[in-house]
Amino acid sequence: MVSGTVVDVAAIDGPVSPGRIFHQLRVDAVIAETDEACSVVFDVPPELADAFAYKPGQFLTLRIPSERDGSVARCYSLSSSPVTGDKHAVTVKRTAGGYASHWIGDNVRPGTVLDVLPPAGLFTPASLDGDFLLFAAGSGITPVMSILKSAVAAGRGRIVLIYANRDENSIIFGTALRELAAGAGPRLLVVHWLDSVQGMPTAEGLQPLLRPFAGYQVFACGPDPYLAVVREAAAAVGVPPRGVRVERFLSLQDNPFEATEPVEGGVAATLQVTLDGETRSLAWPAGTRMLDVMIDAALDPPYSCREGVCGACACQLTGGKVEMAHNEVLEDADLADGYILACQSVALTPDVSISY
Repeated sequence: MVSGTVVDVAAIDGPVSPGRIFHQLRVDAVIAETDEACSVVFDVPPELADAFAYKPGQFLTLRIPSERDGSVARCYSLSSSPVTGDKHAVTVKRTAGGYASHWIGDNVRPGTVLDVLPPAGLFTPASLDGDFLLFAAGSGITPVMSILKSAVAAGRGRIVLIYANRDENSIIFGTALRELAAGAGPRLLVVHWLDSVQGMPTAEGLQPLLRPFAGYQVFACGPDPYLAVVREAAAAVGVPPRGVRVERFLSLQDNPFEATEPVEGGVAATLQVTLDGETRSLAWPAGTRMLDVMIDAALDPPYSCREGVCGACACQLTGGKVEMAHNEVLEDADLADGYILACQSVALTPDVSISY
């Protein structure tokens, strides 16, 4: 069990349970961003470069030691950029009653080794070209910062960031944002919304800021009430519902580093999987989750939370029917397009096919 002590290895692979692999990464640096937030920078050795390749806006899942539960798992967004040469970094803000965030702030130091699952997540732009309108509240800046830095460095469009915080002292990456804005010139506009000055964000208050950029790609991350306000403001100025990509704050109830239990329902089936350009047919026992069938067959499907809240395991159903036990991330339009969550799906028909 990793407990904050230094281990004399750069990275170790280890089985969590049959077929489930994590990696141990050494912490290279811990950077204080505010009184409440810090960035944890990892040293990813060359042999793990492919496993930890990521897209702007994705996250890492960390295993945090716990005397009560053995360990808990938490997803933290990467604030680093994959196109600027940054080392992998996640930014963690202490939350009231948040065991994991406080443990990281109190215990993680350079040299600490943590158990980490590879990058995952769907809060990523298809391309860095084009124009971006980015919304963030508090620590919701973390994945937004990754997208912003990447678009500034590798894109050609304009980027507008509207960033809400309690007060000036709560702004994460304040200095970095000023430097990016100075270097990018007219391509980057940063607008700060401070509750201490303007009050809590409202749809009416955000509409004038949003309206000139309603045709941009819209990404938003923050607490649910903030995201609801952003969606309402966007709808009011004509942005279609699917035009707003959101990343929510959700805590994991189960531990993706551990094996999952069978679920009730479903039928025995044959699962045809198209992944990485190859197609495999797998026996799918009744009551087994689709994701576990693929993992046990030594495939390498993307996944992270295993709870239906992160979307990392999303795939497209191309044949047959399944039932999802839980879904916190796919919207009606996604479901209409045939997308499902492998971690939550059991078979309802004898033959099911999916594609990644």
